[in-house]
Amino acid sequence: MAKIARQETFLSDIKTLRARARKHIEQGAVTAGYQADRETVVKLLNEALATEIVCILRYKRHFFMAGGINADAVAQEFLQHANEEQLHADQIAARIVQLRGEPDFSPDGLSARSHAEYVEGGNLLEMIREDLIAERIAIDSYGEMIRYIGDKDVTTRRMLEGILAMEEEHADDLSSLLEELRA
Repeated sequence: MAKIARQETFLSDIKTLRARARKHIEQGAVTAGYQADRETVVKLLNEALATEIVCILRYKRHFFMAGGINADAVAQEFLQHANEEQLHADQIAARIVQLRGEPDFSPDGLSARSHAEYVEGGNLLEMIREDLIAERIAIDSYGEMIRYIGDKDVTTRRMLEGILAMEEEHADDLSSLLEELRA
């Protein structure tokens, strides 16, 4: 006896899609199909925002404080990373708003909300090392967020995956700088 393949319907019909879109329009991008715990995702994103802000501040300090024979090239790398972290912060804040949350830019408790620490570093090697540690923290942190969110919020997951890729690139850059300066 031959098995007959059963076609499963996984898409809503047009009439249903249209009707759902008209309900709760004040919720903007957050539709009934949103499967994640929105409040938890906003909390995680605010922690990521704090982390990015702390990283921006640390990279900017390192940019201005870099000194020594190799300082110019390293300082430029610090500045580039600071600018890229700013882009991440902006992406995260925009997503928080899309999710009907409020981005927390308050300096009160910023370092407590951040996964990374703000460590100044006393010389160029220490600065690079501290930045590399912070990037490694960000890599683990974003990886955990991505796994937690999974397919429940594809837009946030994809944004975080893009940021994670840049954090991995930063870690690779800093690791290379550390090796070059030690040689």
